[in-house]
Amino acid sequence: MAHLAIKGGEAVRTKPWPRWPQWDESEAQRVQAVLESGEWGGFNPVVEEFEAAWAKRHQAKYCISAVNGTLTLEAALRVVGVGPGDEVIVPPYTFIATANAVRLVGATPVFVDVEPDTYNLDMDRVAEAIGPKTKAMIPVHFAGLAVDMDRLLPMAKAHGIAVIEDTAHAHGSTWRGTPLGSLGQIGSFSLQQSKNLTAGEGGILITNDEELAMKLWSFANQGRDPQGRWYEHGMLGSNLRMTGWQAAILLAQMERFDEQLARRQASARRLTSILEEIDGPAPMRWDDRCDNHAHHLYMMRYDPAKFGGMSREQFVEALTAEGVPCSTGYYRPLYEQPPLAEPFSRVMPCPVSEQACKESIWLAQRLLLAEPEEMDDIARAIVKIREHVGEVA
Repeated sequence: MAHLAIKGGEAVRTKPWPRWPQWDESEAQRVQAVLESGEWGGFNPVVEEFEAAWAKRHQAKYCISAVNGTLTLEAALRVVGVGPGDEVIVPPYTFIATANAVRLVGATPVFVDVEPDTYNLDMDRVAEAIGPKTKAMIPVHFAGLAVDMDRLLPMAKAHGIAVIEDTAHAHGSTWRGTPLGSLGQIGSFSLQQSKNLTAGEGGILITNDEELAMKLWSFANQGRDPQGRWYEHGMLGSNLRMTGWQAAILLAQMERFDEQLARRQASARRLTSILEEIDGPAPMRWDDRCDNHAHHLYMMRYDPAKFGGMSREQFVEALTAEGVPCSTGYYRPLYEQPPLAEPFSRVMPCPVSEQACKESIWLAQRLLLAEPEEMDDIARAIVKIREHVGEVA
């Protein structure tokens, strides 16, 4: 077999992977319609049309769109009453927005460790972290895999703790047939460019609680009452409104949403079976109760011993050179970021999260939009690297 690509050999894969985001004439036509309507802001009817479609798709009674997924988390915390003196349980292996939102409302993030084979909150560790100041928890359905909601929801209910689902990775994922985001009090989605449904930027809040829905709508609309006068502001609020441009693009994106979800799942299942067959980097566990898994990321755990002591960073460089773009993701847990370190947070022991920062390898969701049989290219690249480990290590 030829040398590794990083040593001058031919790459296993030269064919480009599917692009992201994807678009066609449907987006152009819908955006043109907004342009010609003269109503470009958040009160264009396409915004309500998108909200109705997303609510129906996720079995939620109410949907409030917003400018991004960080502010949706902040809004959710505010309307469930989280503020100074309160604590909110969050994982340390996730994007910083999850914990930033807690600090932005004046509360304290409590970092709780994750499971080694899912990187989702460990329910045993959550139980240990709950205290008299715990007001809410934000389970992150990491990479699209549902947190163990069978354990989380009864635990939260028993302690009177609000559950705000961070579904930024989990568009279309389900738990026992119920779409994620609609199981807790509030579900928060991100529509940032990398996400499985995107308008470049954007966010969504869903809930089945009418009172919370009205508070969310009011907060996103400068504290107005939905039935009140325009310059009547009954509560403190902000402006989180999504524009007509974003909603138009999202409606077009939804036309291919379910087909893309199915494609990612088929490719992920094939890749998992291949990795197990070749004893490659270990794929994360797919809990069967998560009937649909969005696979915003395809996660692998790297063991240098399987590759002659080659470091993870060397492996990632070699795999990328072979035509399989990948990354190492987060390089440190959130509590090591200065704005979230103690005393700004409370940190439980998190050895699994620290190990995750040393072992994980990420494949972006766009790779899974290729034909499932193209996952074989990933396997061939991994096998090639193992056979030529001496060229790198």
